[in-house]
Amino acid sequence: MNFKNLGYVVVEGPVGVGKTSLARRLAAAGGSELLLERPQENPFLERFYHSRKNYALPTQLFFLFQRARQIEELKQGDMFRPGCVADFMLEKDSLFAQVTLDDDELRLYQQVYNQLQLDMPVPDLVVYLQAPVAVLLDRIRRRGIHYEHRIERDYLQALADAYTRFFYHYAAAPLLVVNAAEINFVDSDEDFAALLEHIGSIRRGRHFFNPLTSQP
Repeated sequence: MNFKNLGYVVVEGPVGVGKTSLARRLAAAGGSELLLERPQENPFLERFYHSRKNYALPTQLFFLFQRARQIEELKQGDMFRPGCVADFMLEKDSLFAQVTLDDDELRLYQQVYNQLQLDMPVPDLVVYLQAPVAVLLDRIRRRGIHYEHRIERDYLQALADAYTRFFYHYAAAPLLVVNAAEINFVDSDEDFAALLEHIGSIRRGRHFFNPLTSQP
């Protein structure tokens, strides 16, 4: 399988599902550039997890401007032509906004979003990772970012449900839906090889990968 010919690949999914770790490994396997979110640069994020109502809008707008800047910088450098693996797609920004903002804030956010006139390249493949909320919470706890321990189950469930609805209708690019609940793509070479083999067979449409458990 020639993984280097995949082009622009996006790994997506809710908080804690492992999208950044998988994106790193996919980029290394394909010799691709890596485009990652930078949540540590958002000065409002920790305050958001303390008080979602008070800090939802500045948190969301910071991420929107940050992602827009990243995309424009990469487009100017033609980074997407030789191949790129990203751990976010621009559409996810609106998805988060719909979960976190009240009606007035959402209208303001949408006005700002529309004014930016963003033009993101269409991925050659989207890998959507799914896992139950209990698994997401456990992974969030184990990765040890202190302010993430304040993430509430209800918020994470709402976010996971929003992802499910979004990708149920998604048809802009080939889509691979992966059950990531009991599989270890990061530490298990066997699991990762199985995923790469499945990716190599995708040309168009919607696909599902529900691997058997091999690593806890």
